[in-house]
Amino acid sequence: MRDMKTPGSQGKPGAEIGFTWPIRVYYEDTDAGGIVFYANYLKFFERARTEWLRACGIEQSRLASETGTLFIVCSTALDYRSPARLDDSLAIVSRIERLGRATVDFMQEAWREGTLLATGSIRIGCVDAAALRPTAIPPAVLAALRRGPPDRVTSTVASASTSSSSSAGANNT
Repeated sequence: MRDMKTPGSQGKPGAEIGFTWPIRVYYEDTDAGGIVFYANYLKFFERARTEWLRACGIEQSRLASETGTLFIVCSTALDYRSPARLDDSLAIVSRIERLGRATVDFMQEAWREGTLLATGSIRIGCVDAAALRPTAIPPAVLAALRRGPPDRVTSTVASASTSSSSSAGANNT
């Protein structure tokens, strides 16, 4: 297993080695009080991981059809620090903390204008698509994960600094 720990990002969204994806908070994301419903952070983190993997050239449907493998969520742990509200622009930072033979541990953070809102540790497992049993991450996918996104393009979303890449593909992690 390869340890891929990176420096913490406290106070500097997108400053560390990682991938940042912008998210806008919509009405459907909030509760009656206009605050993001706690479980929706999992959706925000899912979208950011998917876009990170897309930027690495990993497409879930192609992964299944060409290698017979899928990525699934094995475990999650989230900490909430401050609420996001309707219409907020968030920056979701995703980093690989640990890359194993069949698992990937992501550390993710939700930021709003320099304020850390939530953190999450998400473990993704590689499974055989037919049997849904653990299997090794295919070598080409492992290499893409180790490389990370080839290009980072910086854009501004409501004063949150974000980075994204535009490569083909998608993944449902």
